Amino acid sequence: MRILVIEDEKKVSDFIRKGLEEQAYVVDTANDGNEGERLAGYNEYDTIVLDVLLPKQDGWQTCRNIRQNGVKTPILMLTSLGETEDKVKGLDLGADDYLTKPFAFDEFLARIRALIRRSGSGESTHFKLSDLELDLLERKVIRAGKEIQLTQKEFALLEYMLRNKKKVMTRTQISEHVWGIDFDTGSNVVDSYIKMLRKKIDKDFSPQLIHTIVGVGYVMREEK
Repeated sequence: MRILVIEDEKKVSDFIRKGLEEQAYVVDTANDGNEGERLAGYNEYDTIVLDVLLPKQDGWQTCRNIRQNGVKTPILMLTSLGETEDKVKGLDLGADDYLTKPFAFDEFLARIRALIRRSGSGESTHFKLSDLELDLLERKVIRAGKEIQLTQKEFALLEYMLRNKKKVMTRTQISEHVWGIDFDTGSNVVDSYIKMLRKKIDKDFSPQLIHTIVGVGYVMREEK
């Protein structure tokens, strides 16, 4: 799951990003409306978290422009403005939900999950390929009846690959969806994590599920 957070208060932005990453979400951030609009139009996200009081371009205009550009990603607006007319304005401009600061992070997460479910992009919480299973709600990975312990990034990598099983994914695609847009695509981190993931879910099992496509990237599938 990939989320864009458009928030100019660094303390708030860092708090949201850290909390989401602890839940294995991949988070991109923008600190003004123009940059947020650009990222929303350029990348694919499962949810956009949008503050109202932003520099360069406020959240109202950013929300309006995102929708006019044809982006249908669910938008959760965050603001200290709690008046009913402000909430109505945000919803009329295309936002899907509205949360007033300060907020409880558990409620924030619940709103994010609800938006993803409603959009259909996060409808499935259970993924399966051959005898490998991943359960998002219980944060479990099981192969051939054996539970496998993964780090946060290994879990996020496996989730992304299972969501795109049978599709060839480039290293750039993987890095952007698992590490975010600021990741150095010239590094060998993706290859290193693929190697570690293979040791845990492929080494002692058959058939092999993670395959290298030379010169391109990787694909997750059960070979016939």
